[in-house]
Formats: sequence, C-alpha cells, structure tokens
Amino acid sequence: MGTKGSANRQRIVDAADHLFYSRGYNQTSFSDISDETGIPRGNFYYYFKTKEDILAAVVDARLVEFRVMLQNCEKATTDPLQRLHSLVQFPLHRESQVLKYGCPIGSLSSELVKEQDTEISQARLTAVFDLLKNWIEEQISELGQPARANDFAMDLLARMQGVIILSNVYRDTAFLHKGIKDIQNWLNHTLSN
Repeated sequence: MGTKGSANRQRIVDAADHLFYSRGYNQTSFSDISDETGIPRGNFYYYFKTKEDILAAVVDARLVEFRVMLQNCEKATTDPLQRLHSLVQFPLHRESQVLKYGCPIGSLSSELVKEQDTEISQARLTAVFDLLKNWIEEQISELGQPARANDFAMDLLARMQGVIILSNVYRDTAFLHKGIKDIQNWLNHTLSN
C-alpha cells in the first residue's frame, strides 16, 4: 500500500475510532465513516472488507495508544505504586471525552459483548483490558505481592470503570475527581498493608 493508501486507511481508522466512541459501533455506518473522512464508501473495500475489519483496526489502534500510555507511566518513575497512580489519572487527562462518551475501552467492549453475530473474537474484545490487567499485575508483583496481583488488577479496573461510568451518566466532573482521589487513597491503603 502506497503512502496515499496508508494515509487513507489511517483516516478511515481514525474516523471510525471517533465515531465508535462518540456514537457507538452499532450506530455507525459505512456512510457515517465516509462522511467523516470524505472518502467514498466504495473505496473502503480497498482497505477493509467488512465493518468488523474496521473495528479490528480500531481496537489495534487503541492497543497502541494504551501501550504508549503505559510506557509513559513507566518512563515517569521506577516506583510501581507511582506508576499505578499515573494509570489511575488517565481519565482526568481525557476528562471532557470521559464525561461526554464514557470510557473508550469499556463503552465499546460493553456494546460488542452483547452482539452474538459479531465476528470479533473474545480475545479482541478484551485485548485492551487484558493489556491493562497484565500491566497492573506486573506492578503489584514488583511491589512484592504477586499472590494478590490478579485479584488486585481486577479490583482496580472495576473501580476505575465504575467511576468513569457514573461520571459519564451524571456528567459529573466533581464525582470524577473525587472517584479518582478515592481510588488513589485505596491504592495507598491497600498496597501499604
């Protein structure tokens, strides 16, 4: 694929990512993506055969984005507890989007897991959560608590998702900030015991 082809493919993925996040996967059509990109629908088939193929590319793009975020957490500090605090801050860096659309991972995964006819595999649906879960487990293991790493990772992800969902539903900035602070206090308390 040439430079123009790669650029068009990326435009489709970026537009689909935005639309899947802001509208939902089921509420986004090829026509919507075409309107957003200015690329005729008929040309999409050169890059993607199905809507599921576009979805797979969007998930892959989100994986890259979250890998970079986790690498940034690691670059910022060698302290695993501080790395976890950096992760917990993520929703505040995207506050306006979180309040308007919810979690970029949770909302899409929740919508797609209900779909029985999707060709997207379970592994792809959980890929970003698995990335985060594994990374959290590594941090907990580095803190010398490998036996509780799995349960702790699931608890942390659940707490973050709960705060994000309720902040989104109520469009409540104060609750988002309070929820993140509460999670950070929980981290400090739980990991110091």
